[in-house]
Amino acid sequence: MLFFRLIWESASFAIGSLIANKLRTLLSLLGVVIGIFVIILILASVDSLKKDVNDSISSLGDDVIFVHKWPWEGGFDYPWWKFVLRPQAEYEEVDEVLRRSELAEAASYRVVVNRTVKYQNNSVQNVEISGISENYDKTNNINLDEGRFFTENELRSGKNVTIIGHTIGSGLFEDENPIGKSIKIQGKKFEVIGSLEKEGESLIGTGADSKIYIPYPAIRGLADLNNWRVHKEIVIKSKPNISNAELKDEITGIMRSIRKLKPGEEDNFSLNEASLIAKEMSGITNILNIVGWIIGLFAILVGGFGISNIMFVSVKERTNMIGIQKALGARKVFILLQFLVESLVLSLIGGLLGLLLVFIASIIVQAISTFNLALSLNNVLIGIFISAIVGIFSGLMPAYSASQLDPVEAMRAK
Repeated sequence: MLFFRLIWESASFAIGSLIANKLRTLLSLLGVVIGIFVIILILASVDSLKKDVNDSISSLGDDVIFVHKWPWEGGFDYPWWKFVLRPQAEYEEVDEVLRRSELAEAASYRVVVNRTVKYQNNSVQNVEISGISENYDKTNNINLDEGRFFTENELRSGKNVTIIGHTIGSGLFEDENPIGKSIKIQGKKFEVIGSLEKEGESLIGTGADSKIYIPYPAIRGLADLNNWRVHKEIVIKSKPNISNAELKDEITGIMRSIRKLKPGEEDNFSLNEASLIAKEMSGITNILNIVGWIIGLFAILVGGFGISNIMFVSVKERTNMIGIQKALGARKVFILLQFLVESLVLSLIGGLLGLLLVFIASIIVQAISTFNLALSLNNVLIGIFISAIVGIFSGLMPAYSASQLDPVEAMRAK
């Protein structure tokens, strides 16, 4: 009971000191506020980035292999010159992969170009248009909001029909229902038969909201598919209970056979999977974490010295009171805890102010962008824990010096 009363009185002293010396306390706590703000802001940003990447990976599928000329990993030293002359994935290779594979459940083909899309007086520029083959809905997540997916006949014949993303629909049709209407791509009319559910922006590509899907044969009239800048890929989905490693081993052998590569000859294709994106992002997030901690710890170190300075001043101002308390029988531990709790409370106030700034920053970021910067309970607890540690260590020396004062000399102090 005495211990809790001590904590309450010490907290009251701390708050009273904060109110009585606003400017001095604010300047001293500034380091803790900035330190906690920087550290928790970085941690919250990294957590939000990881969540965004994981959500994007889920949309791609974790049981899918992508056959490209370009690998998805390489970091800052990406040797693009090594891959630029590789052949692109071709439509004819899809049937060969399916015919030879025992582990693949489905395979599809996609070609990507960017074009301006128009509807009456409205237009959206640089739209990602994907020409897709049969089985694309089996290898990728296609979530329709309205309308339907392509029929097999539409995909094979290359009929001028399209499925549009949410952003494209909003930009072209505003409040109109797009189903049944026709859009123009390079002067060619495409009937809208479906619209996709809204997903929000993604860190991987443009996200489904800004895409348009058309049958693969129909895209041949919109671009020269022999141009090396046209993106082509084969998407292969594994059978249930088959790991990506097993599928990759099989597809590697099949692709080498299809392209007639000799033993010992280097692969002229890359097999990518969604987990590679997370691997690449982990390097970036680790660097962000390190930078955030370094900047934050330097700021907290300054803040710790500030709190320690406040406590030494507080000890000097209350030396006479300390002498009276000791003369009335107060033990050294009582005096030590009194100032240690006061230092802890001051540091926690600085930490909570830093967390409040992170919360405000998250609201501003979400208001002006689509990035979902969220302050999690785990990060709040980390901020409070760091503040507590700083408060305890900053108050140890002043509290110890107060507990060692001679009661007679202390009472004589002015």
